[in-house]
Amino acid sequence: MTSRVTQGMMNNQLLRNINANMVRMNDNQNQLSTGRKINKPSDDPVGISFSLRYRSETSANEQYKSNANAATSWLDYTDTTLNQANTVMQRVRELAVKASNGTNPQSALDAIKKEIDQLNEQMVTIGNSQFNGKYVFNGQMTDKQPYSIATAATDKVDQGEIKFDIGVGVRTGANITGDQVFGAAGAADNVFQVMKDFSAALASGNQQAIGAVIGHLDSRNDAFLQARADVGARQNRIQLAQSRLDDINTNLQTLQSKAEDADIPGVITNLKTDENVYNASLSVGSKIISTSLVDFLH
Repeated sequence: MTSRVTQGMMNNQLLRNINANMVRMNDNQNQLSTGRKINKPSDDPVGISFSLRYRSETSANEQYKSNANAATSWLDYTDTTLNQANTVMQRVRELAVKASNGTNPQSALDAIKKEIDQLNEQMVTIGNSQFNGKYVFNGQMTDKQPYSIATAATDKVDQGEIKFDIGVGVRTGANITGDQVFGAAGAADNVFQVMKDFSAALASGNQQAIGAVIGHLDSRNDAFLQARADVGARQNRIQLAQSRLDDINTNLQTLQSKAEDADIPGVITNLKTDENVYNASLSVGSKIISTSLVDFLH
């Protein structure tokens, strides 16, 4: 049995087809103007879920990169500060060797003492170094000055570690404590104690005490070099982490681009095809809609 087709049915079907074609053209025009194939969730429900996930992972990765950069800056500053401390320690040792030869008159020892006192103050200044307003050698208590001129040899510093998240489940420390660099409070090789004892020995002309200074300086220098090596190892690790984060970021951007970006050549082709279909629909539709009973009566 053949279904009966009326003029109204034909008109309605024509309008539905034309409207559907206009919707497709509108979608293609939106893609061309935005460069994105997903402009609203209904465009691709599955694709938008992937896109949101990639965006979330990219945001987290950017934070890890920011943390790694902050850790690198802290370690770079620490290394610069350690280099300054090393210069002071080497000069103190040179003066200790010079003063220990036993041929210096007291006036020469007094002159060396004056320089040692100045070097001690300089070392305390280095121990109180600040990066972005935070004391770098006082553990997690970065708001408190760790050393003072009068009591540096017995000042106790915080042993807390400042850690940065540089990856999923990856944390690394970026600071070293004053004890690692200058020696523990009250220790024989505490650099502030060594210089204090050295100054006193020079003032009294005590050659035995002056000679003992060299051994304590060498002991502290060995520990100091270990601290510098630790800083260098951490710098290398963070550099590797930064390289990995850059690779992850590139990969996420590629995946996000595949999920979101429009295929411009394909969209242009589809739009041109839809325009041709639309024009043809209008041409045919004008003939269908214009036909009526009056036309046949004529």
